[in-house]
Amino acid sequence: MFYDKDCNIDFIKNKIITVIGYGSQGHAQALNLKDSNIKTYICLKKDSQSINKAKKAGFEILKPEDAVKLSDILVILIPDEDQKEFYYNYIENKFIKGKTLIFSHGFNIHFKQIIPKNQFNIILVAPKAPGHTVRSTFLDKNGVPALIAVYQDYDKNSLNIALAYAKCIGSSRIGLILTTFKDETETDLFGEQSVLCGGVSSLIICGFETLVEAGYAPELAYFECLHELKLIVDLIYEGGLKDMRYSISNTAEFGDYLTSENYYFNTFKKIMKKILKNIQNGNFAKKFLLDKSNNFLKLNIFREKYKNHLIECVGKKIRLMFSWNYKKIIN
Repeated sequence: MFYDKDCNIDFIKNKIITVIGYGSQGHAQALNLKDSNIKTYICLKKDSQSINKAKKAGFEILKPEDAVKLSDILVILIPDEDQKEFYYNYIENKFIKGKTLIFSHGFNIHFKQIIPKNQFNIILVAPKAPGHTVRSTFLDKNGVPALIAVYQDYDKNSLNIALAYAKCIGSSRIGLILTTFKDETETDLFGEQSVLCGGVSSLIICGFETLVEAGYAPELAYFECLHELKLIVDLIYEGGLKDMRYSISNTAEFGDYLTSENYYFNTFKKIMKKILKNIQNGNFAKKFLLDKSNNFLKLNIFREKYKNHLIECVGKKIRLMFSWNYKKIIN
């Protein structure tokens, strides 16, 4: 683990940094760099909807050609599926040797979509939170932990650059974990697919559908399978599984263990091992990139399928009952 005391901002203090993209991570990391007194530019496509937003935040916008020429460090924060094209169009033959590329996800490097020249420093600084949290915690004089890694170390200062950059976005206030591009990529994809996104959303929908198909009111199913999830997740976030189980009833805790031992562990572990294998062998990456080449045909079919699911229709009505949606009710 590394912390503020291990990071020397001098390694990037006089460098010109350009953040490629101004989305969730892009805006947060750029603003944190700016507030840390690092000269920071934003690179966006000429038709980007984020140009005005970035200008209002005080950034100068560079065209890709100018960004590559001017910058000492490029931070690649555009979507995974767009990074390969950007790299080979603008960076591969135009970026000066000894300069640095920073990624916040190792997808394109690990899966060989980008095979960088060996004359660049290639590093990873991956905050473990969405961009708005990276920004809000920084403003609160706090931060979110981050993973750091070095893939290529041309000038022998790559780790120091990663540490300095992580400090400037606030992550070293909490802690930095040294890893590899491979491990960050594979664990990140696995977590998203098996637990955080795919796992949770599938569990919610399956539970909701099971109750509704058994004749229970959709509103009851929504409360039990989705609404109350936040209460449990908050307890887990604050104190782990042990504290969550301490806070719930004996009935709920007994049901937790019984269901896990008799059903979930026997089924989920087998499925999760298949998910992990599919990530490790590159099959998921191939399917994702193939769908991108088809204008995300499958992704858009999935979006259309689930956006009108009964759980969304019921949830929209129920959420209007709560105080955080009061303005929506009166409007």
